[in-house]
Amino acid sequence: MHRFRHPEDTLAFRNETEWVYWRDPVTGGQAHRRRDPPPAYALRCFVMARVVRQFHRHAVFDPSDVPPSPNALRRLVRRVLATNPRAEATPGGRVRIPGWSNLRDFSVAEEGLLKEEAGGAWQSYVQRGHWWLLFPFSRASQEREARRVAAEASRGRGPALHVFTFPALTINHAIMVVDASEGDGRIRFDCYDPNEPGALVPLEFDLLQRCFHMPATPYFIGGPVRAYEVLRGFWR
Repeated sequence: MHRFRHPEDTLAFRNETEWVYWRDPVTGGQAHRRRDPPPAYALRCFVMARVVRQFHRHAVFDPSDVPPSPNALRRLVRRVLATNPRAEATPGGRVRIPGWSNLRDFSVAEEGLLKEEAGGAWQSYVQRGHWWLLFPFSRASQEREARRVAAEASRGRGPALHVFTFPALTINHAIMVVDASEGDGRIRFDCYDPNEPGALVPLEFDLLQRCFHMPATPYFIGGPVRAYEVLRGFWR
């Protein structure tokens, strides 16, 4: 398996948000209102993370050949999306996608097909690992998770993270770690964000406070968050 790369191994289209967010100038908290008109493709960050993982671990792109017919291409996509995102195909067991160099190029050309086949927003809510939200997340456990995820990212495996502030609902999101580095008392994670696919989004773990921090984005005002890896093992 090659290293997980951005943008090559990610989707070009965006997971839209149902709400518009901003920092309330009076309270300093996060405020929001419904987006008007409603977004056409929303609430699928976990769906998109799963699709990216499946293509990274179970497909191979071959730009030297011509694309197949639309029906044949749909069958190939369905084969990839029927794989286990927590497992990894053998080199000879990957689904060959002729006509494109990587998932990013493929998702530009076949955005409609991928959106149709990826699955509905409901799949973001029933992701297997969500039950971990019910567990307490100590600072020690968060440091262990940060170091383990950093090691996975350094090996190029593209771990997927659930980032949240539960029971507050200011953020409940899935991102994928492209790379990690440590210095100045922090572990920095450079991440693919389904909401912002054009650039890497940073996530940091403060080794002194033993806490994850996410900067301000169009959908989050920024601040401390909790995080754990999903699409990993039977229970996540």
